[in-house]
Amino acid sequence: MNSMAGQLNESIKTGNEHVYDMLSTLGKEIYFPKEGILSQSAEATAHAKKYNATIGIATEGGMPMHLAVIQEKLSAFSPKDLYGYAPPAGKPELRTVWREKMLRENPALVGKSFSNPIVTNALTHGLSIVADLFAESGDAIIYPDKNWENYELTFGIRRHGETVNYPLFTEDMNFNSAGLLEALLAQKERGKAIVLLNFPNNPTGYTPGVKEGEAIVAAILRAAEEGINVVVVSDDAYFGLFFEESLKESLFGKLANLHPRILAIKIDGATKEEFVWGFRVGFITYASDSKELLAALEQKTMGIIRATISSGPHPSQTFVLDALKAPEFTEQKEEKFQIMKGRANKVKALLDSGKYGDKVWTYYPFNSGYFMCLKLHTVPAEDLRLHLIHNYGLGTIALGESDLRIAFSCIEEEQLEDLFDLVYAGIRDLEKA
Repeated sequence: MNSMAGQLNESIKTGNEHVYDMLSTLGKEIYFPKEGILSQSAEATAHAKKYNATIGIATEGGMPMHLAVIQEKLSAFSPKDLYGYAPPAGKPELRTVWREKMLRENPALVGKSFSNPIVTNALTHGLSIVADLFAESGDAIIYPDKNWENYELTFGIRRHGETVNYPLFTEDMNFNSAGLLEALLAQKERGKAIVLLNFPNNPTGYTPGVKEGEAIVAAILRAAEEGINVVVVSDDAYFGLFFEESLKESLFGKLANLHPRILAIKIDGATKEEFVWGFRVGFITYASDSKELLAALEQKTMGIIRATISSGPHPSQTFVLDALKAPEFTEQKEEKFQIMKGRANKVKALLDSGKYGDKVWTYYPFNSGYFMCLKLHTVPAEDLRLHLIHNYGLGTIALGESDLRIAFSCIEEEQLEDLFDLVYAGIRDLEKA
């Protein structure tokens, strides 16, 4: 093992030996080189005042070399904020501003000890980093039966984790914290579990209420008290899009520093929160009482980034930072939030109107995010999906035998009734066939 990796591991052991035990083999072996090209370039940038012949970019006139056909489209920004490499952990000011945003929006984080957010190439990359650092072959990866399919690729296929599902909802359509606890306690012999919490949930658009959130935290705490090391990941992709009474902040704040056997990690980003999907700007944040441990995890995270993408894209980080600092940002974001809320409320009003009855479908609870799911009672979801796309020009997502996901996020409010009329017509077609 490289000596730098060993030093980082000792810092993690000193800070919390349980977190060291959570690391995968790769997580223990990875490090960020301090004596390589990047560190020597950083030293030269600080001290080489005459010539700096270390950086692997081209310069001209004291600025990064660039083409006019590109710069003329981006003339509001300086070339230095676009073309050079961003630091592996991301633009320092962006990290600071995002941390301040997290504290404003998550009151439970105030007074807690957590790292500066590290910039990732959006949220999938952040989840991949978690998988690399903590998931070992055979580790239990716990998440509900209604989930984003990329979890299986990221934690199962790539890292050979063992998927453990539990029903998302109870019979009375509340979050199934008892199912989560059962799945956790089943890992006592392993002594370790990775839990993925995704609220608002993809595909259902559900966010638990405050009491449900307390039950989730209690279940994870109970597992830790039973001797299970729990890596708990808050996948907050759709954070902030809370349209009704529900949790209004991430459970990361409640889980941070809760127990030595709990490592809380927050994955979030501008991708969906700020409506910049293609910019691919996300963040990963760790919570711990130990500053040395947080510093070591940051170095290991940077090592994974260095070994995979080297660093995230610089222009999009600049664009997001500029937007977050703009005086008009809050007002413009609120306008988009109200549009999304209007669409969600319109869907619920349609489904509750009695127009379609409840014989062909019911719907799972939704109160947030981009999506909702119908539970079909009379036709298979895949049959309906194919029928709708080929006969009505309507695209939907079939999940399992009976669930049909509809993204109201990408449908204008005045078009939603027509959309559900078509879904209903498609079901009636199949019932007659």
